[in-house]
Formats: sequence, C-alpha cells, structure tokens
Amino acid sequence: MTWSSMLKIVVAGLAGLSLASPIAQVNLRRGGKVTYHPNAERADAVKEAFQRGWDGYYKYAFPHDSLRPVTNGYEDDRNGWGASAIDAFSTALVMGNKEVVKQILDYVPKINFDQTSTEVSLFETTIRYLGGLLSAYDLIKGPAKGLSKDQKLIDSILEQATRLADNLKVGFDTPSGIPDNTLFFGPPRTNNSTSNGIATIGTLVLEWTRLSDLTGNPEYAKLSQKAEEYLLNPQPALGEPWPGLIGTNVDIATGKFLDGYGGWVGGDDSFYEYLIKMYLYDPERFAHYKDRWILAVDSSIEHLASHPTTRPELTFLAMFNNQTLMFVSQHLACFDGGNFILGGLTLDEPRYVEFGLELTAACRATYAATETKIGPESFRWQDNRLDPSAPNNKPAPAAQAAFYDEAGFWIDSSAYVLRPEVIESYYYAYRATGDPKYQEWSWEAFVAINATTSVGSGFSSISDVNAPHGGSFTDFQESFLFAEVMKYAYLIQAEDEDWQVKADHTNKFVYNTECHPIAIPGGGERRAKKA
Repeated sequence: MTWSSMLKIVVAGLAGLSLASPIAQVNLRRGGKVTYHPNAERADAVKEAFQRGWDGYYKYAFPHDSLRPVTNGYEDDRNGWGASAIDAFSTALVMGNKEVVKQILDYVPKINFDQTSTEVSLFETTIRYLGGLLSAYDLIKGPAKGLSKDQKLIDSILEQATRLADNLKVGFDTPSGIPDNTLFFGPPRTNNSTSNGIATIGTLVLEWTRLSDLTGNPEYAKLSQKAEEYLLNPQPALGEPWPGLIGTNVDIATGKFLDGYGGWVGGDDSFYEYLIKMYLYDPERFAHYKDRWILAVDSSIEHLASHPTTRPELTFLAMFNNQTLMFVSQHLACFDGGNFILGGLTLDEPRYVEFGLELTAACRATYAATETKIGPESFRWQDNRLDPSAPNNKPAPAAQAAFYDEAGFWIDSSAYVLRPEVIESYYYAYRATGDPKYQEWSWEAFVAINATTSVGSGFSSISDVNAPHGGSFTDFQESFLFAEVMKYAYLIQAEDEDWQVKADHTNKFVYNTECHPIAIPGGGERRAKKA
C-alpha cells in the first residue's frame, strides 16, 4: 500500500466513521471469553504512516533524536543518542518491519552512552532508551526472533542497555537513595537537586528490575526499589491526603514528602501506572505494590471522580491540593482509563474495568468536540456536585461558555504534541471487552491525527486543536509518535500475538509507560499464591 492509498483510506474514514456498535463487554465474574476483530486494511494503514514518519526521520534526522518535518532538520532533545530510533525499535518489531529493524539493530552498538553535551533526565532516558532496548531484546529473543539471526547484534542490545544503566545509576547516589533526576555525563554526576517528583522516582522500577532479571545483577533492581519504598510508605501525613493518593515532590536528602498536591496528571501519573504493572510483572515480589494501587484507585473513585455541570454523564478525575479539588486534567492523564481497566483484568475486579471504561469515554469526548477531532493538552470543567460559588469551582470563561455547554469541558491549553494516551485507553478498553466500538474510536483518532499533523517529511505537533487545520505546525516530531501513537493504533487493529494485552490471564508482556513491551518472567502471567 502506498502513502497515497493510505490517505484514501483516511479520507474514507473521515467521511464514513460509524461510532455505533454492539456492546460486547466481558463479564469477568463469569469468566467470559473475549473475541477480537482484526482489521488488516486499517493495520496496514498504520504501518504505512509509521513508515512515512520513519523514512523522513531516517533521511533527514538519523542518528539524531528527533525530526523537524517542516524544515527537514533535526533536534537532539534527548542527548543525541537517537531517541526516535530506539523508541521505534519495539514498534518495528511488532509490525514485522525487517528493514527498519535492521537499520536500528545495526545502529545500536554504535551509540556512545558515555557522552552527551546536554543534561540527562533519568526518567526520560529510562522510559525511552533503557525501556526501548530491553523491550527490543525481549521481543527479538522471543516472539519476534525471526526478524534477525545476527546473535552478536542481538547481544549488543542488552550490553548497551547495561552500559547506559551503569552510567545512570549515579543518580541514586544520594543520602536517601531517592534519585536526582537531572544528571550529567563525562563523567556521570548528579545535579545536586534538592527534590524529585513521584513520577520521575516511581517510573524506573519496571525497567531497572527487568535489567536485573536479564543480567542476574540485583543492583539495578535494588536501587529503583529502594527509592520506590519512600512512595509506598509516604511520610509525613501531608504527603497522603487520601489513602493511596500522594503528593508530588519528595526531599531527596530525607525521602520526606514536601506537599500533598497531585493527581493522575503529568508529574504523578506513571507512579500510579507502575504499581499495578509491577504486580502483573511479578505478583510474588510486588504484592504490596498492588495493595497501594488498590488504595489509590478506591480513593480516586470516592474522592476525585467528577462530573461536569453541562454533561454529568462524563467522568473525569480531578487534581487535588491536600483535600481541595481542582477541576482540571490533561491529555497525559487520559491513560487513566486504560490503567483502571488493566488493574481490573489483573485483579478480576469488574468495577475497576467499568470505571476505566467511563474514564475512557470521557477522554474520547475531548476528541469529539474539537475542530480537528483531537483532544487538547489540558482542559477544565465545573463540577456538578460542588457549590458553583465555591472558589475552586468557577464556571467556564465567557469566550468558551457555549463550547462548554455542548462539550462538557473547556480548553485550558490547546496544543497537541502527538500524545498517545487517549488511544492507549482505547486499546486497553478493546482488549478487555472485544467491543469494536473502541477500534472505531481509535481509527477516528488515527484518521484525525493523520489529517491534521501530517506535513513535510513526517508529522508535527500543532498549536490549536480547535482551530482549522490545527492552527500552526511547531515543526517537531516527538519520538513517542513511533513508540506509542503508532503502536497502540496498530495493535488495536492487528491480529492477536504474544505481545498483545490479554483479558484471560495469559499475558506474556507488560507495557512500560512508553509502550515498550517488557517480558514477564517465567514466560507469562502468574497468579499470587494464596497465603
């Protein structure tokens, strides 16, 4: 299929999207089996979009980090180690794209993880580079092993992941073991920061534990798990306004919480995400992570669930400042539906799945209401249960009052930076239920993203989702377009494979927050032993 052929499919999709479909929700209590409905034509269209973005990157930006598709330039925004290549690695593997796999595999041994001219984010480097390498290694040694037989190159993936982690581990050299997120190389050293956030502390444990499991060196797991313990046992009391819901910033010297401000938004989000994912990874070692996830989601349902005055059928999760709610959320937070769904499947708890489906539907509403049919970076609403005169429950600004009346939210920040989280939740909703509605919603989003962000040699972030044609292009193609947007959009239409999320406790992989599939030890999902 050519790019022009794919665009014809996209145009047809825009003209004829059908959002109605039969409900096929899984009944977990009855052990209902989920049936999936692969769509080869749509899966191939996503492959073509991936290839187009990759070709532009490979021609104009590789081996730098990111493509500037309007000007055919590049940006080294992630240390100049080829972030887009490593983020694309696992996606190329699950798509069976041998040419791109070979291009990346040939490049991996050449990366010099000892040098960079910029500061290094421990969090971003872990989820993109370390996660991307470990995932590629798990896939190419497992269900995607037919895509390369060059054992020396395959071995170099784990060798390079280890080399990178050996440089990054200086971040944990602090009085408490809470890492400094800002590092410098040449030689590796910290920034001597005084605080760190729960997402940048708590979104290391999956990748660093996997590295220990693959290498047999327990040091990596111990470093990340020691830091995690401060978040699992938050001190002092201000750090946990409700059971399981914790503040954002932690003192690096002492491990004490500095605030009770947070939510399921950027800066906090993937801490909660990894709690249930670690339990899925190994229910014996990480049973207490599961307990903390249950506390967090139960408190979220009880205290954070909020419904807009103009569309009370929608459910969003509010932010909080101690126990004062703030009715604002982000595109980033729209992963929450998928995380509730995954937790419900893992724990055989239908109410978590059902609540996750509610959150997913509300995030879909943020797409359906805009000019481009893409959701904004952040949005607000007025809660329908709190007194409208309350200082934390202000109405929509006059300029957006009509929009709010119809949409159930108003736009706080109008940009779209190629984020995946809404499609991510569609993916988990589909894998939990088999309902083709979620494939339709994902296709709708994919069509809109292609129609709006395709420009020049690739895809670009845009300035305004509620303006014709998305306003203006920012001339930047994020590396996570490859890792997340393209992968989720593909997987929801693709055939069932070992790396797909399962609804029947046969998972062989768990996805890191960058959508890199990490193999579950022992070959697949296990259930915790009864005491």
